[in-house]
Amino acid sequence: MIEKIDLDKRDWIAGLEKGLRVIEAFNDAHPRLTASTAARRTGITRSAARRYLLTLQHLGYVDSDGQHFWLTPKVLRLGWSYFDSAKVPRAAQPHLQRISVALGGAAFFAVLDEDDVVFVARDGFSQIQNVGFVLGARLSANLVAAGVAMLSCQSPAEIDHWLSGRKFVAYTPHTATTEAAVRENINNARNRGYALLEQQLTLSVRGIAVPIRKRSGEIVGAVSVSLPMEGETSERAVARALPLLREAEYALMSAF
Repeated sequence: MIEKIDLDKRDWIAGLEKGLRVIEAFNDAHPRLTASTAARRTGITRSAARRYLLTLQHLGYVDSDGQHFWLTPKVLRLGWSYFDSAKVPRAAQPHLQRISVALGGAAFFAVLDEDDVVFVARDGFSQIQNVGFVLGARLSANLVAAGVAMLSCQSPAEIDHWLSGRKFVAYTPHTATTEAAVRENINNARNRGYALLEQQLTLSVRGIAVPIRKRSGEIVGAVSVSLPMEGETSERAVARALPLLREAEYALMSAF
């Protein structure tokens, strides 16, 4: 997780912050924005939102029909710069390949970005719907084993803050949708040293994950595997998967 640092006001570029907020205002529920909608979603004035959108259009990051604006493929360069430059996902890739081949599931490396898990590396093919997360996919941290594994490494005060006022959406009849149930999943992961989630996001799918630390103890992400349940017990699945996940954990720790 990335901690925000104090910034001297002389070094702060407000325009850059607002421009990035405008880009982040686009999502699946708002694929096209007017200047007025962009202003409401970013908290800036309509005239300022319009100028930012027009500037982004001039730079090729958005397109427009004169009223509505939408992102262009060029905006992907911002995200792919991370994939191209980040050391940890590249280091994790051979371990993900070994895990996916050995277990027959899809293996992932994920990081925590504020409240969400972001999948930044993957290997393997899964026929199970919704478990083949694409690079850059974001999910609430409580829904996937990688997110719970990383949350389990936070202090009780940080967990209290993360849970405070949060609303949980049920994706299956088994999804933990109360603060007590989500807290139990986090505490179980802390006590075990790994996270095990079943049918939280997709029926008949099990996720197992371990957090990845630097030698300094800082959490840099989590390695996880998604497996079909298909009658296999939790104990058997953990016995198969955990040694491979631990191998990746120790190897990546020594690399950093």
